[in-house]
Amino acid sequence: MILVVIANVIAWPAAYIIISKFLESYAYRVEIGLEPFLLSGFVALLIAFITISYQVIKSALANPIDAIKYE
Repeated sequence: MILVVIANVIAWPAAYIIISKFLESYAYRVEIGLEPFLLSGFVALLIAFITISYQVIKSALANPIDAIKYE
């Protein structure tokens, strides 16, 4: 989860600069707000949490004998 937060902190300034430069070329200028960045960060954290939870539950419910048989 910490890596996802670090990745968002690194990506947000770069994305803001790129999007701002892209939007400057239009006649009707629109400022980008903080909401899309927060929403994307929340969705990334949610996906990471679901993935990690799935793997933890899968490992917790696995039978250790099956793992030993194949080694």
